[in-house]
Amino acid sequence: MKRILTSTLLISALAVSACTNPDRFGADGMGGAGANAGAGANAGIVPGSANDPTSTAYFQQAVGDRVLFMVDQSTLTDAGRATLDGQVAWLQTNSDYQAVIEGHADEQGTREYNIALGGRRANAVREYMISKGISASRLKTISYGKERPIEICSEEACYAKNRRAVTVLAGGALTS
Repeated sequence: MKRILTSTLLISALAVSACTNPDRFGADGMGGAGANAGAGANAGIVPGSANDPTSTAYFQQAVGDRVLFMVDQSTLTDAGRATLDGQVAWLQTNSDYQAVIEGHADEQGTREYNIALGGRRANAVREYMISKGISASRLKTISYGKERPIEICSEEACYAKNRRAVTVLAGGALTS
């Protein structure tokens, strides 16, 4: 019985000590001498992922792809301009992308009114980007009005999320 207890304790101690340094062989399991050895500044960046500064995922998550508006307004807020400044910087660095700016509205009001309001919101974003140096030929607008809500409920919290303009990136040439 004493031998079984000693063996169990020894195996347990070895198992626990083996887990104390999970990266002891490097991230690639080869002591750091694998495929990414010497990758330098780009080590750990997966192309197309949210940690790749040239990817659309990075644009959406790190820069921000949307700005919000106040009720019945198409005037940019300070927070909206700050987000757009980040979008402009990203678009200037990544000149092979174009953008479609979608204008949206909450469910209040008629369909026609909200299509027009969404159009004004998308155009406000477009004009701001143009004023900051983005070529007008790289930017298109479309309004969905209240037809594509991201939140569905009749409360201000939902309405606020639906009053937005979203910048959707596209690679290659945009067609008319």
